[in-house]
Amino acid sequence: MANIGSLRLWAYGTVLAVLLLGVLNAPANIPGTNAPALATTCPAGFVLTGQSCRLDSPYLHYKSLESQGVGGLKTGLPAFRDGFSPKQIDLGRYLFFDPLLSADHSVSCAHCHNPAHAFTDGLAHSRGIGGRETSRNAPSLWNVGFLQKLFVDGRASSLEEQMQGPLYGANEMGNSREGLLAAINAVPAYRALFAQVFPDAASGIRSEHVYAAIAAFESSLVSLNSRYDLYANGILGALSPKEIEGMNVFRSFVARCAECHTPPLFTNQQIAVIGMPDGAGHSFDPGAEANTHVDSMRGGFRVPSLRNVELTSPYNHAGAFTTLRETVSFYTQGRGHAVPAQEKLNLHWHIWEPKLTDAELDRLVDFLKTLTDQSYMPTMPAAVPSGLPPGA
Repeated sequence: MANIGSLRLWAYGTVLAVLLLGVLNAPANIPGTNAPALATTCPAGFVLTGQSCRLDSPYLHYKSLESQGVGGLKTGLPAFRDGFSPKQIDLGRYLFFDPLLSADHSVSCAHCHNPAHAFTDGLAHSRGIGGRETSRNAPSLWNVGFLQKLFVDGRASSLEEQMQGPLYGANEMGNSREGLLAAINAVPAYRALFAQVFPDAASGIRSEHVYAAIAAFESSLVSLNSRYDLYANGILGALSPKEIEGMNVFRSFVARCAECHTPPLFTNQQIAVIGMPDGAGHSFDPGAEANTHVDSMRGGFRVPSLRNVELTSPYNHAGAFTTLRETVSFYTQGRGHAVPAQEKLNLHWHIWEPKLTDAELDRLVDFLKTLTDQSYMPTMPAAVPSGLPPGA
């Protein structure tokens, strides 16, 4: 009982931490400038150790064993990207919401990764500057600090590498390194902030400073406090009987969902070829084959985390499904049923015909909704250093 009581205190304490964060990080200006004073406290879910913010979660007390396979309720977390300072994280927050980073100063990172949509944009295909359509669905940024493969095709291995795609992509933010640095260095408030956070930026802000700050903020987007997490950590009343039934279907060797969507992150971070449709009017997406040049990776995509999946419709790399019920139904309709006739894909071995009933599919949806948790949502700044309207 003592453990359950302490977990309740931990869960309720996170809510208090979120409320206090808004007070502790209340806007103020650096004397003599119009630059906001950066936070000196860590975001909710982190503890300050020395000068660094370190993740705080009950899952850190558990050890994972590869033999556990589908992930037990008390499975530990994979490696995590933390250790940033509060000021680095807060500077990244301002940059994330500032449309100054795009070529025409019209869209921010939050344009496609909107907090209101669990850091997606609610579109089947994201749109960048000038309303230009991209080729894929924007993935959520919740728990992105755990990921070893980034982009839906897994072509980047670090947040710094990943963010250069949208920053410099013609259909996204459309900028160049030169344009980005010229714009940021032209803002006195940013020069003051970067010099405060990165001492070597006093002689000029460089691209690696920008990447590091945004990576710091994105790594702070942690979602591990859902009703599922309370159940997994000992509060058994956190889930209803129907939700527990759905969890058992999810982890069963019939549905096999947990083999790829492994708890507690709910992804194994691998590339899987499962034959997902591309949506009406869109040509076949080769997925990871385009960047690996490996034939067997044709049509392969990174297994997404299911954290906050209730909030990230439409689903799959092309936004082909609008509801969770449609999405889970795809997996019980037969191996390769959505693969175009001209394509011969090397489908993942566990994609088969589980023949789940309608009731089992409904219970799966019930369970997936227990993974919703945005209690550590960061505050969107009321103003950004550039003076432009903050974007989302």
